[in-house]
Amino acid sequence: MSEIPRISIVIPAYNEDDAIIPVLDRMFESVRLSCEVLVVVDSEQDTTVPVVVEYAQKEPRLRYLVNTYGRGPANAIRFGIDSSAAAVAVVTMADGCDDPRQIDDLARLVERGVAVACASRYMPGGQQVGGPYLKGLLSRMAGRSLQLLTHTGTRDATNSFKAYSTEFVRLVGIDSRDGFEIGIELTAKAKRMRLPVAEIPTIWLDRQAGLSNFKMARWIPKYLRWYRLAFGSRLTADQLKKRVAKKGK
Repeated sequence: MSEIPRISIVIPAYNEDDAIIPVLDRMFESVRLSCEVLVVVDSEQDTTVPVVVEYAQKEPRLRYLVNTYGRGPANAIRFGIDSSAAAVAVVTMADGCDDPRQIDDLARLVERGVAVACASRYMPGGQQVGGPYLKGLLSRMAGRSLQLLTHTGTRDATNSFKAYSTEFVRLVGIDSRDGFEIGIELTAKAKRMRLPVAEIPTIWLDRQAGLSNFKMARWIPKYLRWYRLAFGSRLTADQLKKRVAKKGK
């Protein structure tokens, strides 16, 4: 791209096949700010790759990246943000659950100075439609309790659909290595550094095609690690890194 885009949109994908086409259609129809769209896969053999390559022939803002950090969504998201050219990175899913019309608004919040801008299912005007009941209940309880007890700035810390200052992300780093817990990790880190976090309402719709790659039983302990991190006094970036490294041992 000849000019630096205002948004880097990062989409971790795993064998989405043609199911990613309507997601991309809605995205390019909705986003008005200049952007690059990075679909991140774990290997060249991923079935998403040929679909993205063909789509990119008519849409030069789109490209795929092969994640070299290790398999799984956390590593794909890390790789995508590290590869972002823009000052704002928006993470959204390949399953069509997120509303791409909100990407511009999330990005503008970061441009105005927030470290993390969250699309919230659990604030007035937000909604979650479908999905496993227990997963939704735990997510809602985590988000609302964090806001109540720590004033994180969002009632939906666990949602992956967020915009980040890439400067902030590169300052604090991403320590998640498994699932989709990066959303709560970076929210907790911003809270501990007393950096601004903001939210806008979103309506999340359960995916209409394919199977979810969310592994609740395996990933819940990872979420709890970052939930606990949100509590405590203000830390500098260096203090935060030392604390995370100590707790991770």
